[in-house]
Amino acid sequence: MTPLLSLLLPGFLLLGLASPAITDGSVEKLTNGNTDFAAKLYQAVASRTDDNVCLSTFALSTALSALLSATSGPTQEQLLQGLGLTGLDAQMLPELFQNLRTAIQPGNITNLKQAVALLPSHNFEVSASLRELVQTKFGGYMPSLRYTDQAEAITTINRWAQDQTGDQIQQVVTAVDAQTELLLATVSYYKTQFSPLFNASLTQDERFYVNKYVVVMVPMMFRADKYFLAYDRSLKVGVLKLPMGDSMAMLVVLPDEDVDIIDVEEKVTGEKIRGWIRQLKKTKLEVQLPRFILEKSYALRDVLQTLNMNKMFQDDADIIEMGSKGPKLTQVYQKSAVFVGDSRDEVATAGGASTFSYPPPRLTINRPFLFIIYHQTIGSVLFMGRVTNPIA
Repeated sequence: MTPLLSLLLPGFLLLGLASPAITDGSVEKLTNGNTDFAAKLYQAVASRTDDNVCLSTFALSTALSALLSATSGPTQEQLLQGLGLTGLDAQMLPELFQNLRTAIQPGNITNLKQAVALLPSHNFEVSASLRELVQTKFGGYMPSLRYTDQAEAITTINRWAQDQTGDQIQQVVTAVDAQTELLLATVSYYKTQFSPLFNASLTQDERFYVNKYVVVMVPMMFRADKYFLAYDRSLKVGVLKLPMGDSMAMLVVLPDEDVDIIDVEEKVTGEKIRGWIRQLKKTKLEVQLPRFILEKSYALRDVLQTLNMNKMFQDDADIIEMGSKGPKLTQVYQKSAVFVGDSRDEVATAGGASTFSYPPPRLTINRPFLFIIYHQTIGSVLFMGRVTNPIA
């Protein structure tokens, strides 16, 4: 296999992350904060498992920011810090998030579905202004649920998930505590639309090395084209950018063969991700990428507490917009699904490869890797994950 570093030849075009046309630095602070939070959240979750990981980091940022709008005092300060938004005016966040969501997910996007819900117990009086703010600014769902009727509460939450994702997400919760005061839930579904596309006629089974002892056969997609690539000497990882037709892009972060992916994950930060994007250079390349589907569910209370976001779970949480004695947050649920695949539209793929006068180097993603899905123009990270086994 061609070493990743040798693929980066001098003289190629340098691509930086396109700067959004903004006049207010608060938008840039928000997008940078979202990326910083995404990296911290990913590290906290990935450190607890050796399996595949799939997180909708932007959906969770949205849900927690919606909750932040209902808080005050130490709870609000802690949320601002945990979300990487220190220095931003909490009163500005709803408007900023509305603008950001509209840019990321315009009405004509069908391959991306994201939804958030704040789900208080019916025992708490939620102000009408908060319900309207959650709905209009954060796109959120905010019914009051009777958790003592556990079956009905579960049905309501799961039906919401199905409706918001076109039945791609079926079940977010399987049980709830009758004493629940407040839940947060997010659901996300994304189907890649690579541009250039991978032609399904060129996909074939290849080896994927899960670890030193386990090898599996996976459907490996193929395309020869001009791609953007970077190499991080400090972490010994290659970073491949796969653009998509909906203004999104996927970064594939592949450690060198002698590098443990865990060592890489421990050093991934928001600044590191932004640096990778700035360093990308254009090169001719043959790319082999496994086709995969990841669907993961998480209960994130413990994870968020490790990120010093614990006040909202305590009896004295300052959630002031839900009654004189507001609730404490009981749990945060997330379910995300990412579909990465090829295309069977032969016309659209135009054969699935560019023609070069000589065969370019080949990059085969055949061992565990990280992926980061982000909006190319705005810069916000939407999903982060790890593929340990593409067919697990």
